[in-house]
Amino acid sequence: MPSFLEAPVAGAYHVLTSLVTAIEPLTGSYAAVIAIVVCTLAVRLCLVPLSLRAHRGLRARAELLPELKKLSDRHRGDPERLQRELAKLQAESGTSLFAGFLPTLAQMPFFWLMYTLFSRAVVAGESNQLISGSLLGAPLGLHWPVLTGTPAFLVLAVLLAVVAWFSARLALRQLDETATPLSRRIARLLPYGTLLSAAFLPLAAGLYLLTTTAWTVVERTVLGGR
Repeated sequence: MPSFLEAPVAGAYHVLTSLVTAIEPLTGSYAAVIAIVVCTLAVRLCLVPLSLRAHRGLRARAELLPELKKLSDRHRGDPERLQRELAKLQAESGTSLFAGFLPTLAQMPFFWLMYTLFSRAVVAGESNQLISGSLLGAPLGLHWPVLTGTPAFLVLAVLLAVVAWFSARLALRQLDETATPLSRRIARLLPYGTLLSAAFLPLAAGLYLLTTTAWTVVERTVLGGR
């Protein structure tokens, strides 16, 4: 990792380990587990304004899709005219085809930081205390293939599958009538990629993945009604 990236990782690590130390008298060996969940929820809470912007951007793009299709069909043979009409449409609607992308990109550094903290054995020149705790008797630093058959693996796998099922249902519900069979198949299967991802992550990162995907499902459910 480039040296300039070590500073934010080390800073976040010391904040989290301080939290673990503070709550350990009350939570015992589950202090690191609770710290992971709390910090993941805190990050997602801080990103709510960005999620709201992204949601509004997605709705704006959805409202523009019928007009975009008409313009594309009408000016298919004249790319320059098509670009002018698209720019005019966006100016009149007060939105952009790329609305919602920037908030999503802005979340990536936070997710990278959380993943880094929960997947490295050594942070800030010392053994990573965040993965030294345990969940149902399984050390948080172990990878899932080693954990197969343990209660921790089975519980997290089931919970990830449940969250993926709800996420797939939400994705299918949000597709419009013009969605292709391929799009529907992807929407149905893509959320289960979290299970595949977890197979390559330490248990701590799997716990983070479960927390953040569960938050996403709840957030999308709430925003979907707006």
